[in-house]
Amino acid sequence: MSDIAEPTPMGIAQATAGHRDIHQTPEAIARRQRRYRSEARFKYYGIAGIAAAISMLIVLLVSIASESFSAFTQTFVTIDVTIDQATVDPNESGDPSVIGRASFQTLANNTLYALFPDVSDRRARRALRALLSPGVEFELRRRVMEDPSLVGQTISITVEMSDDFDQLHKGLIDRTLPEAQRRINDLQLSWYDQLVSEGLIETQFNWRFFSGANSRYPELAGIWAALVGSLLTMAVTLGLAFPIGVAAAVYLEEFAPKNWFTDMIEVNINNLAAVPSIVFGLLGLAVFIQFFGMPNSSPLVGGMVIALMTLPTIIIASRAALKAVPPSIREAALGVGASKIQVVSHHVLPLAMPGILTGTIIGMAQALGETAPLLMVGMVIFITSIPSGFTDPSTVLPVQIFSWAGNPERGFVALTSAAIMVLLTFLIVMNALAIYLRKKFERRW
Repeated sequence: MSDIAEPTPMGIAQATAGHRDIHQTPEAIARRQRRYRSEARFKYYGIAGIAAAISMLIVLLVSIASESFSAFTQTFVTIDVTIDQATVDPNESGDPSVIGRASFQTLANNTLYALFPDVSDRRARRALRALLSPGVEFELRRRVMEDPSLVGQTISITVEMSDDFDQLHKGLIDRTLPEAQRRINDLQLSWYDQLVSEGLIETQFNWRFFSGANSRYPELAGIWAALVGSLLTMAVTLGLAFPIGVAAAVYLEEFAPKNWFTDMIEVNINNLAAVPSIVFGLLGLAVFIQFFGMPNSSPLVGGMVIALMTLPTIIIASRAALKAVPPSIREAALGVGASKIQVVSHHVLPLAMPGILTGTIIGMAQALGETAPLLMVGMVIFITSIPSGFTDPSTVLPVQIFSWAGNPERGFVALTSAAIMVLLTFLIVMNALAIYLRKKFERRW
């Protein structure tokens, strides 16, 4: 017979009431209120942190966008240039090599002298020539080379004004400042005002920014060569990093024995994902260029270096995607007689492919913005032509931005911001594509 008395309903009620009384004491209520206040403060801190991060992002984007707007327009002037026979083709030979060596800048200068006949001294004429961009010579040469019959005629041509007058027309130079504090003197301002009053100056969309290569002059600089270099570099990176990374992930996750050797490989892969990118650039410089003698500053070498840097990210993301496939899929396939290779290739890999693609796109987006490793393999060179192959000298968009950011001219500030906007657009598109693929092919088990 047990000595423990059975609890009576009255005892249970008294215990419950006592328990309630303990939680309703002033001390318990004060502790509970302090806990609630602490939770509320933690919630507010989190909201404040998110708001601060979003605010900083908005400030960054607005500042970059406000600086970049002026780069998408360009100031042009229309002038009538006489293609003088004595200057362009004195022997009337029609030889393209002779025409190509002619001083077309002299023809443009003569047009300015005719527009402002009162300008006669040497110093004033040098200031007058500063109205036009050096690109007028290239444009005149191109048109006459395409149509030699223009020699001896007067043609109307619309060309870029120099960077200083472009900034003036966009309102980025304060003309009310004293002359000593302006890059444009009062005489040049009077010439500019005369051209404006005659309707010879206009603002057009800056197509050269998207179709041209780099230049020492802001009004002639463009990002197309850097974009082509980036695309060629990313093509090499994707062609190497994706198949090698996925194959390594499949082997480590599905076939590799679990021993100290594979554990060491996994640790090294995780460590490589945290190695500074410039170390990969030093590796590419020492191995690909100095040891194997591959072409310097080429998309081939740049893509190989970036592929080495992207491989750990792709391997880790691919292994996570493979691990997310339920074991029942593998067991069911093995149960109906499929081999291990068939299980992986026909069932596991297709189901893991959305996660693999997501990780690959994120890794490529990260690689698109890399600069340090490409500087080490020489892709910081001055490129004035569009690369046509994987071994041609080229640069990439982040390196182009880095180069422009170091130029003192005001026009390059706007070009730098505009190129950053283009790069951010590519990154946003790639990340949006990763989210779309994950949502479209996502499977819930």
